[in-house]
Amino acid sequence: MVTLNDIATRLGISKSTVSKGLNNASDVSEELRRRILETAAEMGYVGVRPQKKFCIFVENMGYTDPNQFGYDIIAGFKEMAGSDGWMVDVVPLTKEYQSTITYQEAIAQGSWRGAFLLGFSLLDPWMEELRTTQVPTVLYDNYIKENPRIASVRCDNSGGLEAAVRHLYDLGHRRIALLCGPLDSYVVRERYNAYCAAMEKCGLPVDEDLIGLEYYVAESARKYLPRFIENGATAILCADDARAIAVYTECRDRCLRIPADVSIVGFDDLPMAAYMNPPLTTIRQDRTALGKCGYYTLSCLINDVAIDTIQLRAPLIVRGSTGPVPQQEGAEPSEEEASL
Repeated sequence: MVTLNDIATRLGISKSTVSKGLNNASDVSEELRRRILETAAEMGYVGVRPQKKFCIFVENMGYTDPNQFGYDIIAGFKEMAGSDGWMVDVVPLTKEYQSTITYQEAIAQGSWRGAFLLGFSLLDPWMEELRTTQVPTVLYDNYIKENPRIASVRCDNSGGLEAAVRHLYDLGHRRIALLCGPLDSYVVRERYNAYCAAMEKCGLPVDEDLIGLEYYVAESARKYLPRFIENGATAILCADDARAIAVYTECRDRCLRIPADVSIVGFDDLPMAAYMNPPLTTIRQDRTALGKCGYYTLSCLINDVAIDTIQLRAPLIVRGSTGPVPQQEGAEPSEEEASL
C-alpha cells in the first residue's frame, strides 16, 4: 500500500508537507499542492485507511429521473458495487470545472480508487489526460486505445443502426434521413459512420441533404424536418430518442402523420418510447446492464485485468412509428395492392 513516505520520497519533500498538501493547508503553495495530488493519484494513494470507493462523473446526461438516460446506468452500477461493499459517489461535471483541476487531482481529492465517466465528448479537457492516467477508468460510449488503465463500455451501434436501416428498406423506404448531434462526440461519430455503412449495404446513396447535425435537440427537429421532407425523405432515423420525440412534435405542428407520411426511428428505448403516440420504433440500449458492465469492467481494472471494450447487443424494437413507404400521388399501385 502506498504511504505518505512513498509520496514524499518521490517528490523529495517531507512527509509533513505531503500531509499538508493532501489536506489543503494554507502554508503549501498551489503549485506544490497540485504536484502532491497528482503524484498521490498516480501512485494509487487512497488515504490513511484504504476506502472501497468509486466515482461516477456525469456530463451532458440526465440521471436524476427514471425517464432520463443515465438513471438506469447509475442504478445498475450501484447495484453491483453495493453487493461487493463499494461506495459510489455521483459527481456532475462541466467543461469549465475540468479546466480548473486535473483528473488526477480530482481523483485524489475524492479518495476514489477509480471512476466511470458518462456523457463525455472528445472535446472535454480531461480526455487528453486520460491517455496517460494511471487511474483505473471506464468510459461509456468513448474509446481510448493506447492506455491499458482505460476501458470502454458501450452498445453495438453498428449492429443497431444496420438493423434499423434494413427494417426501413424492407418497408420500401429509399430516402432515409439521419438526425443527430455534432461529430465532436465519439458515439455520435460512430453512429453517423454506422448509418453511412448501413445505407451502403442496402445499396442506398448517402445524401448530404438528408443529414442533420445539430447540438440542440428541439432546434435540430425544427431546422431539419422541413429540409428532409422537401428533399423527399420518407423516414427519419434519429441518433437518440430525445431527437425522435422532438421530431414527433414538429410533425404534429406541420400536420404530418406518423407513420403514414413519415416513419420515425429512435435510439435508446427510453421508458417513454413505448407510450408515444404512436409508440416509437427504436434501438434498445439496456442501460441497467451497461451500468453493471461498467462496474464489472472497473473492478477488473482495479485488479490489473486489462479489458479493452465490453459491447452489448442493441436490438431493434419495432413499434408503430414505422410503416410502409407512402404511395406517391398518381403512382401506379403495386401488384399486391391491385389484387386487394
